[in-house]
This record gives sequence, C-alpha cells and structure tokens, in this order.
Amino acid sequence: MSIDHYYTLGRSGLRVSRLALGTMTFGTDWGWGSDEKAALSMFDRYLEAGGNFLDTADLYTGGTSERLLGKFVREAGARDRVVLATKFTFNDAAGGGRPNPNSGGNHRKNMLRAVEGSLQRLGTDYIDLYLMHAWDQLTPPEEVMRTFDDLVRSGKVRYIGLSDVPAWYAARAQTLAELRGWEPLTALQLEYSLVERNIEREFTTLAQQLGMGVMVWSPLAAGLLSGKYQPGKDGQGRLQLMKDSSNPGFQKFNERNWRIVAALEQVSREAGRSMAQVALNWAAHRPGIGSLIVGATRLEQLEDNLKALDFELPAELRTRLDDASRPDRQFPYSFFDSEVQGMIYGGATVGDKPAGYHQPVRVAGAGAGVV
Repeated sequence: MSIDHYYTLGRSGLRVSRLALGTMTFGTDWGWGSDEKAALSMFDRYLEAGGNFLDTADLYTGGTSERLLGKFVREAGARDRVVLATKFTFNDAAGGGRPNPNSGGNHRKNMLRAVEGSLQRLGTDYIDLYLMHAWDQLTPPEEVMRTFDDLVRSGKVRYIGLSDVPAWYAARAQTLAELRGWEPLTALQLEYSLVERNIEREFTTLAQQLGMGVMVWSPLAAGLLSGKYQPGKDGQGRLQLMKDSSNPGFQKFNERNWRIVAALEQVSREAGRSMAQVALNWAAHRPGIGSLIVGATRLEQLEDNLKALDFELPAELRTRLDDASRPDRQFPYSFFDSEVQGMIYGGATVGDKPAGYHQPVRVAGAGAGVV
C-alpha cells in the first residue's frame, strides 16, 4: 500500500486514497487547530504525496474548515482531481433568541438547508461524498435515503454515506435503497483504532456484505496513540483540553488504554517506526477498512502520518497489538463462538468460501495504482 495507490470506495467505482486528509483542524475557532498558513501547507503536502480524499463537515470550526478547504482546492485548480467529502446533521443556528429545532437533525428540511450552506462555503456546485454526520434518533431512514437520492439526481451530490449510526439503521437504509431503486450508500464513517475496536462486532462485516467502505475517524484516538500523552502527566493537545468534556470521543485516559499505549510503544520500538505510523498501519490492514482519516495541526505530524503505509508490520508484532487491544466478546457473539458451532455442524469444518476467493486485482494506468 501507499498513498498514491487508489482503492474503490465500497461497491462504487470512486477511487480514493487509503489515507484521507481530515480537516477538522483547519481553523482556530475552537481554541485549537491550524491557522490558514499551516492548513495550506498540509493541504499542499497531501496533494503532493498523491492523496486525493478530503474530509470536512459543516460543523467543523464553525464553517471555517469548509471555507478554507474550498479556497485551497480552487486555488490549486484541483476540483476534478480531489474527492471532496462533507457532512451535515448538527444545528448551526446562531446563539440568542429562540432555538430553532429544524436547523439541525437529519430530516429533509435540514438536509436541503445544510447542503446549500456547504456548497456555498466550499465554493463548488457539487459534493463528491455527502454524509449524514450522526443519528438524530428521530428521522426515519426512508426520509433520509429519499432526500439523499433527490440530491444525487439533482447533481449536487455524487455519492452518499452515513456516519455514527447504529448498525441496524445502516442496514435498513441500504436495504431500502436497494428495494426502491434509490442511490445506495457508498461509505460508513466510524471511529476505529487500537483503543476503540467496537465496530468489529457488526459494522465491518455489515459494510463488506452491503457494499459500503468504512472511513475511519480518529485512528490515532485523538492523539493518544501518537505517544504525546503519558499516564499521570499533562500533555498538549485536544485530549488534555477536552478531558472534562462529556463527548466520549475525548474520554481516552484510562488504565486499559494506557496498557495498549505501552504495548504500542514497545512494538513501535522493535519495528523502528513511530507509534503513529504503527497504529495507522495496523488499522489500515484490518478487514473492511476502506480509508483512514488523518488529521494534524502541524506539517511535521502529517509528514509522519503519510509514511504509515510504506512498510509491512511483521505478523508477530501485529498479533501482539491484536492481543493487547482485543475487546471483550459480548452476547450474542460470545454465544456464537461457543460449543454452539459444534452442535450446528456436527464436528465438521465448514467455511463460507475457499481460501483466496475474491482477491483484489491491481490495475495499472496513468501512473497510478488502482485496486
């Protein structure tokens, strides 16, 4: 693997880099992040390395992320070259006055409002990949998928996806699209890393079965797996600033995670690679994973991340990371893994497909590797 070898996303023909550039750090409106000059240097370096997958959201830094990213793409003349992904869901109503419940959520009214705002801030007439940012626990998947289909048919959106939803919701949404001839989902965007492996219970298999590529957010656990934090010591970064937040994405300081960090540190030392590179390499080679979203606040951090695909982690070291981070088996999967299987198959060894089935085929062309 390398960043300039492109892979089709889900069951589509869209070619994307295995490392996507996350731009939540573009802008300092939230009290941390990168100013315009630093953000531009990272954008330029990513494109120079061969990357083509850019991820943002209307919420990020109060819209500054979309505005900066759109400006950079236009000035680089790269609109046709890049795959531009953005998201909607969160309420962007200005403070003061009465709250507006319809300026957030996943319903048709808000989706149509939000897409127009993103198109304006990005300075483009279409979005390559438009994602629902989070489950609002109210809007039926029928409404979401029909509105997505309308956006694709209108030409404002090319591909669609879901982020941070229950597995049943994603499965129902994709099945509805197939049944009714609507635009199918191409991507699922979910948190995944050595310290957060819960999507392995259902999502990775679901994505492979139903034709969705998994886009991983926070593959370095908001910087925990980069080595910048140590137990009992204050570190500089988002996790330190947000440690008292109620957002579970920032609640990473616990004994289990420190044990994983210690194992990663030892494996990285033996592999002769940085902790961030090893953590990203591990995640990129997991089943069902399509692309990792890497974000940085400084160019040197991005430079380190871009080298994460340039090596093969020895199987013995990979197994040690697997074992150190393995999540507990829960019902019903613990039930399936018990002697129940022997009772089903009567002691025979049964597999769902022969070894080597459906191996990816590499096709070279135009100087780029496409798998």
